[in-house]
Amino acid sequence: MTWSILALDRTTGTLGAAVATRFFAVGALAIHVEGHVGAMATQALINPMYAVHGMPLMRAGEAPVDVAAALLAGDAGREHRQLHILDVQGRIFAHTGAECVSWCGSVSGVDVSVAGNMLAGAAVVERTLAAFEASAGPMAERLLAALEAGEQAGGDKRGKQSAALKVATRDPYPDLDIRADDHPDPIRELRRLYRVSQERFAVFRRFLPGADSPGGVFDRRVIDAAIRRDRGAVYTVPPAGG
Repeated sequence: MTWSILALDRTTGTLGAAVATRFFAVGALAIHVEGHVGAMATQALINPMYAVHGMPLMRAGEAPVDVAAALLAGDAGREHRQLHILDVQGRIFAHTGAECVSWCGSVSGVDVSVAGNMLAGAAVVERTLAAFEASAGPMAERLLAALEAGEQAGGDKRGKQSAALKVATRDPYPDLDIRADDHPDPIRELRRLYRVSQERFAVFRRFLPGADSPGGVFDRRVIDAAIRRDRGAVYTVPPAGG
């Protein structure tokens, strides 16, 4: 009932994930991203405990294949799950249980993995992958372009309802985490939210405490000056449909 993409930009170290589905609030449980660690998506019949137990294993440096083996071994419902994992080294592992609803499966490239189930067909994941690989620019823009291509190929065969996108670089928490939980055109709504995030949030986020700055910057004059200087110029993204 979902398709998702996990990706790594080795040049910047940026990790990202995006997902879309005909189901409520998919971003709440399906995708997980942590800077310097990796990205994971759990879908079909979602198992939220995969992230709870799996992300610490990835943090400790275990390979995705071993992380998945540990998670699946302890799950009696493994054949009803879909799981894919990408770590900061670019290693990928994907699992599609035998009981997942067709069309279901996964494709991957260098530093990118796409998986889906209950889709209109294999073209959904194939075009999602191709669009990401053909794109350039910031991770969020590339993920948006990839989801849009998958939707144009048919997406979730039941229709649309929610979508989400997360991007992380240096910190355990995301640089960007946006969701359309219940919307008639959720991917289009993600693109709108992304544009809004560039107006102030993307600049403000740079000053928050993180792994390399425990206290962050809390001088409001510095933050406000940066917002006035940089707002709208952090990234560029065309309007929906552009």
